[in-house]
Amino acid sequence: MTVLQLVFLVLAVITVGSAVGVVTSKNIFYSALLLIACLFTVAGFYILLEAPFLAAVQVLIYVGAIAVLIIFAVMLTEKMMSKDVRALNEQWWIALIVAICLAGVMLYVVVTADWHVSTAPPPTDAVAALGKTLLSTYVLPFEVASVLLLMTLIGSIIIAREEKEGEQ
Repeated sequence: MTVLQLVFLVLAVITVGSAVGVVTSKNIFYSALLLIACLFTVAGFYILLEAPFLAAVQVLIYVGAIAVLIIFAVMLTEKMMSKDVRALNEQWWIALIVAICLAGVMLYVVVTADWHVSTAPPPTDAVAALGKTLLSTYVLPFEVASVLLLMTLIGSIIIAREEKEGEQ
């Protein structure tokens, strides 16, 4: 077993373990922390795939923005952190059936697909080409995504403020 295979296996175990922890944890704050661990390990997969730009984007946007925003929303909403909040979903068995079906479909695809590994090296100017494309061809969707993230942040602050004012 090579070092890369060992690193892949360690990342896979941590990713799957933290993903299972996200959906099974009864404490929403711990779920958010496990989500951050899962997103970090996905960035590790990007590094293994020799895509450092995608790894950086994964860490900056998903871990740095989305997950921290979720944690702030949870911490600002005191009701979610109290012991009285019931964290069990009554329809967990439906989600389990759907998850088993999806796992079966993915297993079928992995077993039956004819996988070919390319030996060609990745292009050296991929990051520059991606940057030019994002800021020329796809500038409108790029800006819409940034405005959407800003609106999410403002909305969570407004919701948290309204709950704080309602308690006082």
